[in-house]
Amino acid sequence: MTVLPETKLDALLARHATVETELAAQMAPEAYVKLSREFAELGPIVDKVKTYRSVVGELTDLRALIDDAGTDAEMRAMALAEKTALEARRAALEEEIRVALLPKDAMDERNVILEIRAGTGGDEASLFAGDLFRMYERYAALQRWKVEIISASEGTMGGYKEIVAEIRGRGPFAKLKFESGVHRVQRVPDTEGSGRIHTSTATVAVLPEVEDVDIALNEADIKVDTMRAGGAGGQHVNKTESAVRMTHIPSGIVVFVQEERSQHRNRAKALAHLRAKLYDAELRKRDSERAAQRRGQVGSGDRSERIRTYNFPQGRVSDHRINLTLHKLPQIMEGEALGELIDALVTEHQATLLAAEDASP
Repeated sequence: MTVLPETKLDALLARHATVETELAAQMAPEAYVKLSREFAELGPIVDKVKTYRSVVGELTDLRALIDDAGTDAEMRAMALAEKTALEARRAALEEEIRVALLPKDAMDERNVILEIRAGTGGDEASLFAGDLFRMYERYAALQRWKVEIISASEGTMGGYKEIVAEIRGRGPFAKLKFESGVHRVQRVPDTEGSGRIHTSTATVAVLPEVEDVDIALNEADIKVDTMRAGGAGGQHVNKTESAVRMTHIPSGIVVFVQEERSQHRNRAKALAHLRAKLYDAELRKRDSERAAQRRGQVGSGDRSERIRTYNFPQGRVSDHRINLTLHKLPQIMEGEALGELIDALVTEHQATLLAAEDASP
């Protein structure tokens, strides 16, 4: 039987009651929004804790009834049957509460910078990169997130050699953080006359947007170049030098933003992108130092790790980290069934954290 931290549960119930009382008082709009969000986040686990304690109370009463020598046989049999059902309910609630109490990733609620780059496979890789971007764009729409392209380099036959976009909304990093890695596609390209299956790849990087407090940047370390935005447009093409290329001199990291007509807005987006890439580089450096301990963990963040295969002839998608195959390729590419893969990855990650917690002294 799992022992839950009752002191922590008491503290959660007390905090929920305090926030509820504070929300009834007059306060500034920003404080109200912050407290409302906390109240909404606490609600589900508080409900589980109350239900769990109610079940524990019922089990105590049933055991007393069963142990009472004065209880007749028929009543004892009914109590034993009910006890079995309640014990199963208690065990399920304990597991749900343990998961809810796991430490949250500080970045889970952050917006995301999504980078997709064509890998091996030439034009077909660019087309696949475009398909992946549309998949994430459709999934984001279902989550009511907003997607905004930061920069894009189109492939010669369509798709993208590289595309970078910002995804804004509630908790996009929590859902998308396990998408980083190499995605592989197996299909017959439209240009292939013999019907031969080609294998191509694209690399996905999901970076949380970071703030000044997360990454301190020294202006002296940043080189900024401005230029005219490229691309088609004829007489309507942007004639001003609004595109921005930003280079972080110590690390050599370069970002390029050209989507906005305003140089000021492109600078702001470039700075946000640069911060995210520096934060990600720092995380990966830290993770590589303890790679041996993380080798079996979902979402190690290794950009060279082949994480998923999209097999079009067989209509299946396989995630190699958790050995999950879904025969729902069209629905996944439309973003509709992508959530099933993401939910499975989140569940596996939670199981890993719980196992680590159980193993710790």
